[in-house]
Amino acid sequence: MMRRTIAAIVWLLFAASNSLGQQRHSEYQVEAAYLYNFGRFVEWPAKITSVKTGPFTICVLGQDPFGSLLDKTLAGEMIGNQSVTAKRISSPQESTDCQILFISSSEANRVNKIIESLDKSSVLTVSDIPQFSWHRGMIEFVSEDNHIRFEINLTETQRAGLNLSSDLLKVAAAVRGNPQAGD
Repeated sequence: MMRRTIAAIVWLLFAASNSLGQQRHSEYQVEAAYLYNFGRFVEWPAKITSVKTGPFTICVLGQDPFGSLLDKTLAGEMIGNQSVTAKRISSPQESTDCQILFISSSEANRVNKIIESLDKSSVLTVSDIPQFSWHRGMIEFVSEDNHIRFEINLTETQRAGLNLSSDLLKVAAAVRGNPQAGD
């Protein structure tokens, strides 16, 4: 009887951790799809797009939560006339070729410095770090009713010279015009 109880507990723990792992896997699949679609609904300044000849690059800074999911999501995709690729980087200085920069939660302690270092660039910053959009981040993934949604800091996207489609703004969970003023 004791062995059955232990076996049942072990099985339940394994099943629970496995389903949690699948849930996180599913969240990152959704986030990877969002990253690609953000590229389709954002317009970069003409000075950036006119000199860009390589692929449209979505970068991940810090510990990569996506694994191969991001690469699989982007495989064979195009934005405009550019192929889309993923790149893993270890410092914000490596983001010069990135149109979108996902800042991993492993970088939460450095997020203010990272955002500061990108101040003069036209890189769309995205993260799932809590309160990211309140720390000058542009798009923050949030969980709402067991669904992945996103909030937009419009002030920061405009400061970077990025123009977001009204279709993207309509589906955002929140759009903040100026988080410092309490919007």
